[in-house]
Amino acid sequence: MMYEAIRYEQADGVATITLHRPEVHNAMNERMREELTRCFDDLAQSADARVVVVTGAGERAFSAGADIREFVAPQVPVRFREGRRRVDFRAAMDRCGQPIIAAIRGFALGGGLEFALACDIRIAAEDAQLGLTEVNLAIIPGGGGTQRLPRLVGRGKALEMILTGARIDAREALRIGLVERVVPTGEVLPAAQALARTLADKAPVALRYAKEAVVKGLGLPLEDGIRLENDLATLLRTTEDRIEGAKAFLEKRKPRFSGT
Repeated sequence: MMYEAIRYEQADGVATITLHRPEVHNAMNERMREELTRCFDDLAQSADARVVVVTGAGERAFSAGADIREFVAPQVPVRFREGRRRVDFRAAMDRCGQPIIAAIRGFALGGGLEFALACDIRIAAEDAQLGLTEVNLAIIPGGGGTQRLPRLVGRGKALEMILTGARIDAREALRIGLVERVVPTGEVLPAAQALARTLADKAPVALRYAKEAVVKGLGLPLEDGIRLENDLATLLRTTEDRIEGAKAFLEKRKPRFSGT
């Protein structure tokens, strides 16, 4: 797959997507949004990529958000809404069954933080600065930030961050549950890729069903969520990998999962 604004690599079941506009802190323009949408749509159909890691090029930013140069021209609301829907890469991320891990270094602001929020697990470097800063430009988060952030950190903290447009550092992000781990600055991508390789060694169908049970279950009443969990657990009982996992355990060896 050939891209201009992002880079894509895949090895040992791990796909790595790198936002690649370091000269503007990996700000998201129309080309990047188009390429991310296409990339995640392709990943949703991939049997080779078991886990996805996303990161930003350079040493200063995961992504500083939208490219403000695209904000200057007047917008026609209907066209703007339809255009955003066409390149809604976060919706494409939601269609991916693979776990998605964000490796955050430097700035993760506005749409950049919304990108990280759409991931399943977030690992931050000690130099990370995170914030939904849109209110400073007289707009609000439009990439899921008003919905995903309060589900992670609670209503009050989310409103404080969104209404002030303030940035927080990595340690505060860890304290409030916005990220799962903080590591030394130079180790964030290796840490994310090590976690991804650990996950990629698991049975692929079990990984996908575990993610589906958690993500979809959060939007359901408890009774319906438990029913979903039971249905998925029952389906996993029919896989070849389930038999292989049991045999490997009894034979004291590493399992060889095939994804069937």
